[in-house]
Amino acid sequence: MKKQAGSSVFIILLCVVYIFASVKAQTCRPSGTIRGKNPPPGQCNTENDSDCCKVGKLYTTYKCSPLVSSHTKATLTLNSFQAGGDGGGPSECDNQYHSDDDPVVALSTGWFNDKKRCLKYINIYGNGRSVRAKVVDECDSTMGCDSDHDYQPPCPNNIVDASKAVWKALGVPESDWGGMDIYWSDTD
Repeated sequence: MKKQAGSSVFIILLCVVYIFASVKAQTCRPSGTIRGKNPPPGQCNTENDSDCCKVGKLYTTYKCSPLVSSHTKATLTLNSFQAGGDGGGPSECDNQYHSDDDPVVALSTGWFNDKKRCLKYINIYGNGRSVRAKVVDECDSTMGCDSDHDYQPPCPNNIVDASKAVWKALGVPESDWGGMDIYWSDTD
């Protein structure tokens, strides 16, 4: 009987270790850093309160994002996908610019998932409302502080970077645009 109880405890302990290891393996950890440098004069677009890289500052990079669920927590940020906007060049999914009046988003690198979410729709939940938006770009979490990224720092790994249309659809007052906790999910 003592042998059987000892075996049961061992099996339970083994299961707990396996579960802990599985959860830990799914955690997204930083992949490195980038040292900031000053952008050439007039080369960092600060529209929508975008940040410019600062000389010598270390910026964390990620190749992953938190796990996606039916209710994935994220930070909603504001981005212009129009030509000349703070989003930089054309969108990665279709090489096009998009009107600020269209509900479009860029997702952090891990969620962008090597373009697997390109031109697909996600549901965004915030401020007691929801909106359906098209994924058109990546909010790069692996690179930044260069001309390709408009001399802006790398995105954190939990960003849904959204057009003005998304913020309006969520009913957020313009004075509060910039950063807000939201949830999102893939559409069916």
